[in-house]
Amino acid sequence: MNAFELKNVCKGFGEGKDRVEILKNIDLEVKDGEFLAILGFSGTGKSTLMRLLAGLEFPDKGEVLYKEQKIVGPGPERGLVFQSYSLMPWLTVAGNVGLAVQAVKPKASKAEQAELTQKYIDIVGLSHAATRRPSELSGGMRQRVSVARALAMNPDVLLLDEPLSALDALTRANLQEEIEAIWQEDKKTVVLITNDVDEALLLADRVIALNPDGTLGDAYNVKIPRPRDRGAMNSDKTFIKLRGKITKYLMDVGLDTKTEETHLLPDVTPIHGLPKAYAEAARVNQEKGYLQFSQLDKVYPTPKGPLKVVDNFDLKVNKGEFISVIGHSGCGKSTVLTMAAGLNEISAGSIILDQKHVLGADPERAVVFQSPSLFPWLTAKENVSIGVDRVYPQASQQERQDVVEHYLERVGLADSMDKPAADLSNGMRQRVGIARAFALSPKLLLLDEPFGMLDSLTRWELQEVLMEVWSRTKVTAICVTHDIDEAVLLADRVVMMTNGPHATIGKVIDVDLPRPRTRQALLDHPDYYKYRAELLDFLEEYEHGAKGKSQSKKTVEAAE
Repeated sequence: MNAFELKNVCKGFGEGKDRVEILKNIDLEVKDGEFLAILGFSGTGKSTLMRLLAGLEFPDKGEVLYKEQKIVGPGPERGLVFQSYSLMPWLTVAGNVGLAVQAVKPKASKAEQAELTQKYIDIVGLSHAATRRPSELSGGMRQRVSVARALAMNPDVLLLDEPLSALDALTRANLQEEIEAIWQEDKKTVVLITNDVDEALLLADRVIALNPDGTLGDAYNVKIPRPRDRGAMNSDKTFIKLRGKITKYLMDVGLDTKTEETHLLPDVTPIHGLPKAYAEAARVNQEKGYLQFSQLDKVYPTPKGPLKVVDNFDLKVNKGEFISVIGHSGCGKSTVLTMAAGLNEISAGSIILDQKHVLGADPERAVVFQSPSLFPWLTAKENVSIGVDRVYPQASQQERQDVVEHYLERVGLADSMDKPAADLSNGMRQRVGIARAFALSPKLLLLDEPFGMLDSLTRWELQEVLMEVWSRTKVTAICVTHDIDEAVLLADRVVMMTNGPHATIGKVIDVDLPRPRTRQALLDHPDYYKYRAELLDFLEEYEHGAKGKSQSKKTVEAAE
């Protein structure tokens, strides 16, 4: 029997000229007990599809059936977990989960309700936090409460609408394992909306792509034995083949970033004396030790005394080299980056760029943050011009505008450069941030999780944009990321940091892959999964604390 059946479903919003068709002619069957992942990206109608299954929206055309009955509204048999957790802030973890238990078991005794509440809290690993309120929890813990609350409704179906997308990589991985374990135990029907190919393959029996035009795309059966281990799958031939096939499909239907360049880069020199607007930068030989981190420490005062966050970070970077820095949340990656930007005081040691000590912020060190921090009332062009006007004081107004427009075109904003930042999507705003950084013609480009808030397709697009522009400039660059694919794709070397406090460099690997790089070419390269495995192994070791799994084990043995 099918849990769900969608017959020629269409759904749109708006009237007249403002009408937008979101879903078109959707025919879909979801088997009872199946784990289905629907893989799509921002704006493709994934959440609209999920709301149709939940009974929160209704089709304009066609039918949505649950157990052969037309869905006429929400029901307790369909438990929904959103990306945002919407917890009652005045209630504890137990109070939030208890609300669901009381709704399902109103006639049960207080003791029985408390026992059931504790059962679901235990399932998501929050027994130690049962008396805490949402404000005292991390984002990952709050999402666990949402999952526990949905489970407490004891639904026949779990509808998961990108429940993990806002979480850091480690929390996301842990919750993926918990969701799979819950599904294995009860064999509930699960429909998961995600934009992460790895997440879909780790969890699902079947993966279906949702095309950008609102139609259903190709379907893929995932015939990988369970339980599925993240590390082991990296060397699984079925996983590698399927991952490549799905990624290629999504790129083919969604990626179109090529733009025609109409503004040539003018022959002007910035204030800090780099080759004229990068015109010669690509031809300059790499210089050893152009950027040096020497025995770098960062200490913060706390009520319990000084806390050393970064300990003896020591690294030499060649001119024109692209470095990725990777590690778990809280390992000090961004702290190192903000010290290099001159935005965070150095506690001990030094940072030397082009034979000068880094002291305070300077436009010769451009930073792209996770959020681009644009002036919303200014256009894309005006946001980029602010820095360019300062960096190129001797250039004419037309030459400065040519610099601005050159880089906005390079990042795919030729048709949107006169739009206010407030009218741009998140991905477009981040493009402006990247254009602004390159337009400053910096000696050092610093990227702090620049694509962390974006969906996968937009992230892939902007990674391609970043690589294309960087290949022309060869600016020395450091990118902080938690995404191992991004780290390998972008970098000449990957620096892996141990967990904090006292975080330091745990390992450095050279990425000997040909440039220019594309995601598809890397997926087909025989060494790509070897580098990926090396990073996965390192991160898995440090999931267990600052000293890593093997060292922690030795410490325990010594104590015994």
